[in-house]
Amino acid sequence: MKTLLILFVLMNLDTLLKTGHCIVTQDQVLSITPTTQEQVDILKNVSTQYETVLWQPVSHHYIKEDTQVHLFVPANSSSTVKDLLQRHSITHHVLLANANELIEMQMRNGSTDPRSGSTYYERYHSLGDIYHWINRTAQENPDKVKIILLGSSYEKRPLYALKLTFNDRPNKKAMWIDCGIHAREWISPAFCLWFVQYSLGFYTFNSDITSILDNMDVYVLPVMNPDGYHYTWTSNRMWRKNRSVSNNCIGVDLNRNFDANWCTEGASDQPCSDIYCGAFPESEPESEAVANFLRSHKDTVQLYLTIHSYSQMLLFPYSYTFDEAENHNDLLEMAQEATRKIRRYYQNTYKYGSGAKTIYLAPGGSDDWAYNLGIKYSFTFELQDRGRYGFLLPPSFIPKACNEALIAVKTIALKVIEKTKAPPQTV
Repeated sequence: MKTLLILFVLMNLDTLLKTGHCIVTQDQVLSITPTTQEQVDILKNVSTQYETVLWQPVSHHYIKEDTQVHLFVPANSSSTVKDLLQRHSITHHVLLANANELIEMQMRNGSTDPRSGSTYYERYHSLGDIYHWINRTAQENPDKVKIILLGSSYEKRPLYALKLTFNDRPNKKAMWIDCGIHAREWISPAFCLWFVQYSLGFYTFNSDITSILDNMDVYVLPVMNPDGYHYTWTSNRMWRKNRSVSNNCIGVDLNRNFDANWCTEGASDQPCSDIYCGAFPESEPESEAVANFLRSHKDTVQLYLTIHSYSQMLLFPYSYTFDEAENHNDLLEMAQEATRKIRRYYQNTYKYGSGAKTIYLAPGGSDDWAYNLGIKYSFTFELQDRGRYGFLLPPSFIPKACNEALIAVKTIALKVIEKTKAPPQTV
């Protein structure tokens, strides 16, 4: 044992002398590009047989030649995985060398009180903080904000949505925004909080948001997957699904659990898969609660928005088929205009298009389901970034990411109001 210790010290003497620290392997994120089918097969095996988490694509089924793969590799798997990749000459480099430090930084929180100033919205917040924020926001804006209890999660946590109403105009239409359907996508709930704060603060000061809120009520669900989100704060930052139990595996992908070509190609019927579709459509209390609410409001909700990350995309139906939606050209025009404004004002590029053609087939998604319900303006946002930080987007990126999404939401909402206006009646 003593001999081994001396050998280790001698091997790392240079580092010890320069830094005074031993080398400690941390959780890392690797960017890997397989170039042959053999390398694809090896990488699929690595992502399923070793203790790793696929970030991009979401499932090993989507790994293909000459396409970048982002793989989260815990410290205890690092040397094994890297050795295997090198042995098979698979190109890779480290995207994030210090994932642990980033996670710790994200969880630091100076204040849980929204009254602490604008910096409250430039940090990530635990589920408890978000519940506190929901109650305080409603208390401080009783004439504009109403809390709606949609139902509860598998672990009996409340599913709270906020209804923003700024006037009592008759026959008002509405828009819906949900965030946090996938637990690890922390920038998503951050946007929902940002949007509510912006709406309350800039109504009458910003003409676009004033016009939107004069013409529409807005329903905002800050965390659609509270059990999963809480779990990312307490146990596993990389968790994606909800926390229901089936066949000794945990979790259903809520965005594969809606009744839109449910559990066909692009979803999995294996409970341990990250894209497990569940036992049947709306088997999960979270997706059922959202579906029930939207079914009961389908005559007023004209715009459906679901906020995800990462990859910087603006997607619309369909994701479960390569067929085009009936109003494909309208949806394309709106997404095009929204991404053009993001590029103009924030110098950032977002891809746009129908989900299946832009990424891959993904049945059972909430946006396709909402579209088929009759909400003909339905969009999925994939916020920052493209993979430099991925799901571990630092808090300093929150303002820009949220402002990009905000300008897109405003652009699309104004277009929806314009397209759905009742024609003037002739006498």
